[in-house]
Amino acid sequence: MKPSLQLRQSQQLALTPQLQQSIRLLQLSTLELNQELEQILAENPLLERLDDPFSDSVRIAPNGSIDSSSSVGSADTAGDASAGSTSSQADGPQQAEGGSDSYDEGGSDYGSDGDRSTLDWGGEARGPGTEGDDDERDYPQLAGTTESLSEHLQSQLAGTGCSVRDRALVTLLIEELDPDGYLRTPIEEILKSLPAELELEPEELSAALKLLQSFDPAGVGARSVSECLLLQLAAIPVDQRPEKQIFRLAALISRDHLDLLAARDFVRLKRLLRCDDDALRKAQQVIQSLSPRPGSAFSGEAAAIVVPDVIIRRSRDGWQAVLNPDVMPKLRINDVYAQVLKRNRSAAGGNLSAQLQEARWLVKNVQQRFETIQRVAQAVTDRQKAFFTHGAVAMRPLVLREIAEELGLHESTISRVTTQKFMMTPFGTFEIKYFFGSHVATDTGGTASSTAIRAVIKQLISEENRQDPLSDSRIAELLGEQGIVVARRTVAKYREALQIAPVAQRRAL
Repeated sequence: MKPSLQLRQSQQLALTPQLQQSIRLLQLSTLELNQELEQILAENPLLERLDDPFSDSVRIAPNGSIDSSSSVGSADTAGDASAGSTSSQADGPQQAEGGSDSYDEGGSDYGSDGDRSTLDWGGEARGPGTEGDDDERDYPQLAGTTESLSEHLQSQLAGTGCSVRDRALVTLLIEELDPDGYLRTPIEEILKSLPAELELEPEELSAALKLLQSFDPAGVGARSVSECLLLQLAAIPVDQRPEKQIFRLAALISRDHLDLLAARDFVRLKRLLRCDDDALRKAQQVIQSLSPRPGSAFSGEAAAIVVPDVIIRRSRDGWQAVLNPDVMPKLRINDVYAQVLKRNRSAAGGNLSAQLQEARWLVKNVQQRFETIQRVAQAVTDRQKAFFTHGAVAMRPLVLREIAEELGLHESTISRVTTQKFMMTPFGTFEIKYFFGSHVATDTGGTASSTAIRAVIKQLISEENRQDPLSDSRIAELLGEQGIVVARRTVAKYREALQIAPVAQRRAL
């Protein structure tokens, strides 16, 4: 066949830069959105932000002192700098070239007095030259530094009167501890790793370990869980110890029978220890009061804080999904740059014109992002009204397709909205995706949500007799009596998802 050139016309969908930005902003979490906006604000002078996400933070000057001169965001700085040229900028968002290029939900955050020389740290307002008593002044509350396990032990070591050699050995052992406070490296390996010219004897290292194990927290430096528990038992003051028989049983179990206690083999334990149910129960309570991870209090892991994007409130019209104003950035076009660009439309302003268009796109896309989140959240709220009244046991089955068809959106859009977006409800804060779940058939021909089934399983186990806990088969039978037909393996899967132990490990005396 002879090659030839032909022209054909066809239609295809193309993602414009504006649409690509809209999709990217929709799938970002609140934290990622603020990071994206900070980067764009640094690159585009025509865009400014009225709210400052770090307004409640303490500013530190380069010299290390507290900077009280500017505790507000870039919008204040821009507003003060342009106050002489335009007085309308402080009154709210402006329109450039007749367009609506602002997004300001909830109004301005700034007062009308304009006095920024006074800071109020929780006490009475003071002027720039006014101070109260030196001992009574209100200073900002700075977050305390978390002390690590190593620092805590080193501070105790500094207070001992041991020699320089012993202090070096204890320091070496402290550096070998894992985050839980255990010494996982055998003493023999530590000895082999040290230089021979030190002429270190095993007894010296053992004595250093004994000194380390006497430090707080009790159990630190242990080489096994058994040793950790025994160290904690030995550290209990004599006047606070349980009766002698119970204390002896707890020590024997910690030393020789932890595996039987973990397996809840109480019959064998009673036979080996020659004790009754009451004594074994009290000894078990003593062991449970101990910590198998003495170094966990110094892990330094901060608690995860989730800021909800949507707040569920009850009104006369029922449950309503309201956007959280604290996570909604207030953006607008810089009026000064927009007016200058409007008056000067020469070729030299081509770059600014492109940045103006990008700023308009961003303001519109951010507004559209929150509108989409609110629409999806309200649709989910309407479908899950029973949950907000009765809790997880009333959760109904819901899939992305149902919300997509109701709102006229694609399932991928619903997936982006429900991922890493959180909703605050009367029963806690949940990811919006939590309200979607598969369904299980009932004997009446209806369906039940898997989330509701997990809630029922959790409720049944919480109310069970600990001496005769419910097996997975029995739980399946109880669910069947309520009209929910599930297999035993399904119950086991849901129980493991709830991180609930099997029946053998839930049995108590």
